[in-house]
Amino acid sequence: MEATTRSPVTTAPWPGSPPRLLRDQPGREDYGAYRDFGGYRPLICADDLLADIERSGLLGRGGAAFPLAVKLRAVRDNGLRSGQGTVVVANGEEGEPASIKDRWLLRHRPHLILDGLRLAAAIVAADRAYVYVSDPEASRSIEVALTELDNGALGVPVQVSMVEPGYVAGEETAAVRALNGGPVKPTDKPPRPFEEGVGGRPTLVSNVETLANLPYLQRHGSAEFRAQGTEMSPGTFLLTLSGAGRPPGLYELPFGLPFTEVLALHGVSTEQVRGVLMGGYFAGLLNRVVLDATLDYETLRGLGSGLGAGAISLLTDDCPVAVAASVLAYFDRENAGQCGSCFNGTAAMAAVAGALRDGAATTEDLARLRRWSVTLRGRGACATLDAATNMAASLLDQFPHAVERHLDNACQSCRLGVFRADRPYEVEPA
Repeated sequence: MEATTRSPVTTAPWPGSPPRLLRDQPGREDYGAYRDFGGYRPLICADDLLADIERSGLLGRGGAAFPLAVKLRAVRDNGLRSGQGTVVVANGEEGEPASIKDRWLLRHRPHLILDGLRLAAAIVAADRAYVYVSDPEASRSIEVALTELDNGALGVPVQVSMVEPGYVAGEETAAVRALNGGPVKPTDKPPRPFEEGVGGRPTLVSNVETLANLPYLQRHGSAEFRAQGTEMSPGTFLLTLSGAGRPPGLYELPFGLPFTEVLALHGVSTEQVRGVLMGGYFAGLLNRVVLDATLDYETLRGLGSGLGAGAISLLTDDCPVAVAASVLAYFDRENAGQCGSCFNGTAAMAAVAGALRDGAATTEDLARLRRWSVTLRGRGACATLDAATNMAASLLDQFPHAVERHLDNACQSCRLGVFRADRPYEVEPA
């Protein structure tokens, strides 16, 4: 039973909440439409905008939820100290198969991203900027947008860089390594890109959705930005919602909404939901406890999970053991092959999960899986192994009864058809 969604994606803002990132008109937004929307406003003072970004509490939307102002200050200050100049990278390499937000922004609102890139470049005094992507249509959209602009309109030369897609390709050190002419694979840290990045210069690598918030902040200020969301998770975010046998949805939501209200917007009953795959693949599984949660960083962190890249896949008829086995097999295939702990660890965890799905695992196998989910955490050059340990630990913790049924080879869901997918809940445009 394959689970890849290849159908038109429904896009919608939250009712009563004017969209900041989505737009109602179909197709690609051109330069004129974006200027009419209020884009490309002159920047009077970069320091003032940086201070307002700090007051806004804007967190990165690429998965780590790191405060953008902290990154901006670090790159700017390191550039001043080194005297080398700085580089800014708009990271649109969407490695999470269950997410489509970055590709949608790149394809439909390229000028919003370029405007945000322009503002970030001005703040850190960059003399070079890149839009880093793996989606050909996204690349074409940005290239067309650049031709619509007057020479020098962005204040910094911008180059589009295309790479082969992959789960690790969007990791910030992998982006830097690729832009420096190397393989699209992460590197050990330190140094981090804000210290030494593209061309050895301090480099800001920021997710395109994160940058897309900057024009709104410039126009409306931090107080208006904080009018939506929660104290610790301010603003809105883009949620890719898939699964439950329905076409996927891309929704712009204020942080802090009850998950059940989002289900209602998507047309899915709470009775149907067995659990969810959280944050793309990174944050692992949650059982029906998610029905009592609100969608914000602090609440989901308290549940031992997270929003990650803002993607949630609904488990209804699908067996969580089989879903976990497919995701772990994906990590086994997609790891960079550089770190022994990750290369061997993902393979070992995938093998146990696959055996469990097929009714061939033992209690000793599960004990090993439990141990690996703890001892392998934090190893390797990137977060792939952490994602795999999250999946293994969350399966054991959140779905113990499903695990027991598989030990007894008594899973009714799998008897009706075993869930198998190379890229579970992948969302692709039609």
